[in-house]
Amino acid sequence: MLDLADELNRWVEEGRAFAVATVVAVGGSAPRSPGAALAVDSEGTAIGSVSGGCVEGAVYDLCVQALQDGEVVRERFGYSDEDAFAVGLTCGGVIEVLVTPVGADAPGRKVFASALSAAAGGEAAALARVVRGPVELLGRALLVRPSEARWGSPRTESGEGSYEGELGGRPELDRTVVAEAGALLDAGRTGTLEIGEQGSHCGAPLTILVESSVPPPRMIVFGAIDFASALVRTGKFLGYHVTVCDARPVFATRARFPEADDIVVDWPHRYLRRTETDARTVLCVLTHDAKFDVPLLEAALRLPVAYVGAMGSRRTHEDRNRRLREVGVTERELVRLRSPIGLDLGARTPEETALAIAAEIVAVRHGGSGVPLTGSATPIHRDVRSASVTLEEQGVPSAGHFARADRAAARACSA
Repeated sequence: MLDLADELNRWVEEGRAFAVATVVAVGGSAPRSPGAALAVDSEGTAIGSVSGGCVEGAVYDLCVQALQDGEVVRERFGYSDEDAFAVGLTCGGVIEVLVTPVGADAPGRKVFASALSAAAGGEAAALARVVRGPVELLGRALLVRPSEARWGSPRTESGEGSYEGELGGRPELDRTVVAEAGALLDAGRTGTLEIGEQGSHCGAPLTILVESSVPPPRMIVFGAIDFASALVRTGKFLGYHVTVCDARPVFATRARFPEADDIVVDWPHRYLRRTETDARTVLCVLTHDAKFDVPLLEAALRLPVAYVGAMGSRRTHEDRNRRLREVGVTERELVRLRSPIGLDLGARTPEETALAIAAEIVAVRHGGSGVPLTGSATPIHRDVRSASVTLEEQGVPSAGHFARADRAAARACSA
């Protein structure tokens, strides 16, 4: 739903009634992930997509019906071998959608309006909704904000607190969802939670879909060279907030990098130490000069970021690794370095090289293998893994690691 925030926020401001169909579960080779949405207003205008075209007509009809009767409905779509023209996914996958009417006077409209406004304004926010459970709870929603979610305190009448809305008059359930949704939001992930109706793993199970909307992830490109110019364009295409950093003012200019969000003239390691990064940040080191690379990578490889890549030949790579070991970088830290940077695409030009780097970033982000799909048995669509989980697998604890351990202990059923 939040992927349509700009348009839906405008509909809210205009007072339109609408219904939203949101993908809440997928199986097999489904074309869209949980959180993808299609919305229809009272005039019949449609925006978004839940299947890339396979079942849009049927989902559109469900939205129209939901607007008419005001009922939340969950529907499953899959491929039918008996009738290839029946409503279903010809890719062979399965999706489940939750259709929620948002009338002008609907009880949950205020929560949806706040979530859409936050997402459209570039603020970090998570919308948590009951997508499986008792019919009276289906579609109930909470809006969770990041700074307050860590404390888990309920919203007060003055408007202060960690969340907005409620899931059915159970404060314990609300507090548990706020804590869990806050962890997903911190990682910038959309996903589902399985929680007991009483707020623990006891009682009837509920499935909660948490849609996270966060500011664009950062890509920091170190080295104002021609390859960097092509990588900036590719990074913007992928939705990153792109910064170019170089210590040489004659090269780090707006004229050379018109599409960059930020251009910084500073020594790369000094800038990295004073700038903000998170578990979604990617760092691309294109300087291939030891006086820049070594202090920069010494700092970068100790940060909980999603990706660290460095350009250079294999000889440069070996020399750089030797220098990094000499300054105290451990083997565990070195294994995180993607060098030589990028996938083997046979790239020659700056644009081709930027594509190879971007392909590796996408593969790391989604757990892809980088091998051709033709002739392989690798899945086309993978479950999205959070960057924090990837880092923990590499021995780098994330901020959410300790919070998850605390919550796991707190979720035990009381005697």
